[in-house]
Amino acid sequence: MANMPMFDQTIFAAVREAEERIETRLGCDLIFFYGEIRASCINAFRSLLESLSQTPTRKHGLGICLTTPGGEVEVVEKLAEIARHHYPDELIFIVPSGAFSAGTIFCMSGDRIYMDYSSSLGPIDPQVPDRDDKYLVPALGYLDKVEELIEKSSQQTISPAELAILVRQDLAMLRSYEQARNLSVELIVKWLARYKFRNWKVHQTTNPGTEVTEKQRVARAEEIASKLSNNKAWYSHGRMIGMKTLRTVLRLEIEDFGLDTELSQNVRAYSDTLVEYLQRHGFDFFLYNRRVDG
Repeated sequence: MANMPMFDQTIFAAVREAEERIETRLGCDLIFFYGEIRASCINAFRSLLESLSQTPTRKHGLGICLTTPGGEVEVVEKLAEIARHHYPDELIFIVPSGAFSAGTIFCMSGDRIYMDYSSSLGPIDPQVPDRDDKYLVPALGYLDKVEELIEKSSQQTISPAELAILVRQDLAMLRSYEQARNLSVELIVKWLARYKFRNWKVHQTTNPGTEVTEKQRVARAEEIASKLSNNKAWYSHGRMIGMKTLRTVLRLEIEDFGLDTELSQNVRAYSDTLVEYLQRHGFDFFLYNRRVDG
């Protein structure tokens, strides 16, 4: 970055300083992840973590400051595997603004999730490539509509236009949508039980003081996955689910970085500065750590 304009150098100096302070506060290496989660990002993610994990000052855990509209659930699974390969002890997610759909699933692979009052996760409506593999489309919306048309057909209330739409559906594509949905739920259940709930040893509310069994961890994970994947409950693929709702409706433990003034200031300085820079320059995808990128 030595040849970048002076203004950009000033921006990245502030970003590097904020990144270092966040790492010190949370005791982890930190990367910034911005953009859609697609197969094209796997190699860059792998290369960044390979380099970062080999630096002399590497820490035992990894933090991912995540801003994403979502993406492909199969890619999320691979990114989580790569992250855990290099940082098996702890994986932390920081969501300064929003991590939706596949981004929400990615967060569920972590040991801790940091948000504040303005941050959002989203329903786990997996996004899949369209027929031309150009755009990502929400799978559950298609499945819900087909289910509705099938129900109308069984009730003999379907219109000729709706019947024509139903007949034109690609069954192989619909099956891939179902598989993406099922994989999303399976990953959330596995990851929550294995990582986020692994320190949940004793019940706090129901039968307080009694030991939490592995079966109970899985049951809680299944409950959360079921609620997050209930498209009818959230209405919109882009629904912004805030920290309060995650805590009260899903009973999911979220750590509020807003309660720590210094951490909050550094997270905002780090994320807001980078996002504004990337949007101004038209970046669709960006990965960053100061020790690897300069």
